[in-house]
Amino acid sequence: MTLLDTSIVNVALPSMERGLRASTADLSWVMSGYALTLGLVLVPAGRLGDLRGRRQTFLTGLALFTLASAACGLSTGATWLVLFRLVQGASAGLIAPQTSALIQQMFQGAERARAFGLMGSTIGISTAVGPLAGGLLIEAAGGPDGWRWVFYVNLPIGVAVFCAGLRLLPRSPGSPGKRECFDVPGVLLLGSGVLALMLPLVQEQQWQGRLKWALLPLGAGLLVAFWTWERRQARRDRAPLVDLRLFALRSFSLGALLSLVYFGGFTTLFFVYTLFLQNGMGYGALAAGLSSMPFAAGSAVGAAAGGRLVVRFGRKLVIAGLCTVAVGMLGVVAAVHWVPGRSVAWAAAFPLLVAGIGSGLTISPNTTLTLSLVPVRRGGAAGGVLQTAQRIGSAAGVAAVGSVYFAHLANHASPATALQYGLLTSVAIILLALCLAFADLHERRAHPQAERKREAARQEA
Repeated sequence: MTLLDTSIVNVALPSMERGLRASTADLSWVMSGYALTLGLVLVPAGRLGDLRGRRQTFLTGLALFTLASAACGLSTGATWLVLFRLVQGASAGLIAPQTSALIQQMFQGAERARAFGLMGSTIGISTAVGPLAGGLLIEAAGGPDGWRWVFYVNLPIGVAVFCAGLRLLPRSPGSPGKRECFDVPGVLLLGSGVLALMLPLVQEQQWQGRLKWALLPLGAGLLVAFWTWERRQARRDRAPLVDLRLFALRSFSLGALLSLVYFGGFTTLFFVYTLFLQNGMGYGALAAGLSSMPFAAGSAVGAAAGGRLVVRFGRKLVIAGLCTVAVGMLGVVAAVHWVPGRSVAWAAAFPLLVAGIGSGLTISPNTTLTLSLVPVRRGGAAGGVLQTAQRIGSAAGVAAVGSVYFAHLANHASPATALQYGLLTSVAIILLALCLAFADLHERRAHPQAERKREAARQEA
């Protein structure tokens, strides 16, 4: 539900513009505000779950998300809608890191890998099915207020999941031992750093000029200050927001970096492909949404298989997945080139299916490997770091690929040509992730005994 809301609103923007008489800036903040507040809350929310209990944090976030969805649907003006979307994004940030932490808490070994496989299926399906779900809802509701139903649909789901959570989620205490304090300065430093990094990326098309990019070095500086503060907290034997010893785990540090890069490549596919179909080929919202379904189906199948195979093949499976995604996206480029006109979606269906299978074989196995050696008591914060990396990667990828796409349109290139260059940029980003995976595999092969000893010692610790 929380991931669906990152994409389902895309197709509702024209309806919002008509129904609320919203400006372009309002519509931009409806989209980017959700992504911003979600990204800002992830790590503090993960740590809150570690300290105070994941079940309680999950249910609190779910209740707030459901209420914020109702408020979004009832909004009488664009300003109110933007405000409630910010609350909705923050609530989603409360929920997200608890999911991976609860899986770590409730499962071990091969069962944990299968659970992460199902989580990967959910990620793939919800990312791809959003435009279809939005198109169906708006077409069924009709009228200037059709957009409201992309928010109302969350209400019955939220209530049902809340009841299920009360019954099924384990009652577990927070952090054992003495009650740890929440690292407020760490939250402020990390939040301001992530905000400074993400804001120019998500507003890349709306903020003209180059001054916005001055926020990037500012964000990097704030993150360095955050790192320094967390080291100081650890030296004083105080509870940091993020235990920096996590980054000494090669599986965690490399997996988070690989995830950041990969999300910068694959999530951009839906951004430029949907724009191409609707603005370039004249597809309606529903037809454009249906065109993404092969990727969703492939992702569900690939993630379920990846959950079973990752214990046996490890990082090799991630490499195979990345190669498959790259081949599938190159197939989409070829389909757009060789099948001009409105039949392009049919020609791209099989390559999208291939790319979706590869994505499923990448996301859930990488999540399993990344969190495999993380202590359960730090699972929430670690999951928050991983998902923050994914959000930053997505924002950076959309900014980069979107710039390529819109630059070619501005130079009077055809929509098909602009899409091809945009997708080739996405493939280049995915190949960078592939290089990281190969480097890790080579390092493990070059020093197998040392690697096993380090990992065994860290796991015991």
